[in-house]
Amino acid sequence: MTQPVPFETTAEVRDGCLCLHAQRAARALARRFDEALRPHAITNQQFSLLMSLNRPEPPTMAPVAQLLAMDRTTLTAALKPLERRGLVSVEPDASDRRNRRLRLTEAGHALLLDALPAWRRTHAELEAAQPGLDMPGLRASLRAIS
Repeated sequence: MTQPVPFETTAEVRDGCLCLHAQRAARALARRFDEALRPHAITNQQFSLLMSLNRPEPPTMAPVAQLLAMDRTTLTAALKPLERRGLVSVEPDASDRRNRRLRLTEAGHALLLDALPAWRRTHAELEAAQPGLDMPGLRASLRAIS
C-alpha cells in the first residue's frame, strides 16, 4: 500500500499554490461581474469578448483568441450566442476568404455602452474594498503571467 500524502503537504498547497488562489480569485471576480452585468443580459465573459471586438478594424479570430487566452474552438462557441442575438457578425475576410472577421453590430455597440457603467462601478467597488493593494502592479503581474 502506498503512503498517503501527509496533511502538511495539503496545507502547503492550500496556503501557497498560486494557481489555486488565482482560480479562486478569478471565480469570485467572475461571479461579482456576472451579477453586475446580469441586468444587461450578458456575462462577464461575453462583456470581455464584445469589448475585445471594439476596434477600429474588425479583427480576425486569432488575435481575439490570443487576447482572451482561448483556443479558436472555444472562441467560436462563445461567439455563437452573441451572433444569434445580433450583437456580433462573423464575416469572411475580403483579402483571405479562409479567415473570418468579427464585427460588433450596432446592437453590440449599444449593449457595451449600456453595460459599461456597471462594469466601471464594479471595478471601483472592488478597488475601494482593497485600499492597500497596488492595483496597477497587480494588473501588470497578471498580464506578465498570461
